[in-house]
Amino acid sequence: MTADRPRTTAEELRGAGLRVTAARVALLQTVRAGDHLGVEAIASGVRERVGHVSLQAVYEALHALTAAGLVRRIEPAGSPARYEGRVGDNHHHVVCRSCGAVADVDCATGRAPCLTASADHGFSIDEAEVIYWGLCPACSTARTT
Repeated sequence: MTADRPRTTAEELRGAGLRVTAARVALLQTVRAGDHLGVEAIASGVRERVGHVSLQAVYEALHALTAAGLVRRIEPAGSPARYEGRVGDNHHHVVCRSCGAVADVDCATGRAPCLTASADHGFSIDEAEVIYWGLCPACSTARTT
């Protein structure tokens, strides 16, 4: 029996019902290689891979990839949207109040615990978003010196 090979980025796009373009492949690879990137950083990464691409095309591709569940959009209060390739799990984020650095935080109590709200008001809850705020190690050190 042979092991299944990982799906290519193009196969993932097709599997999500999306048209495969060089820009979409480059965008998905850029998001996955990055760390909670903003749109400008993503556009720069795509341009390094495939040449010119308009900012509008990047926004449109991000919208399509987010809707297809291939990337996740987060938007901490007071910050522009950021995108990540970690999808399909119930992880959260920690954000530095000073520099805006973002890091993933695994759920502390297991799979999807936040989906049981104390009062759901009749909603059928399918996702919870938790953001922890504080200072990153570099900013903490800077403040104490």
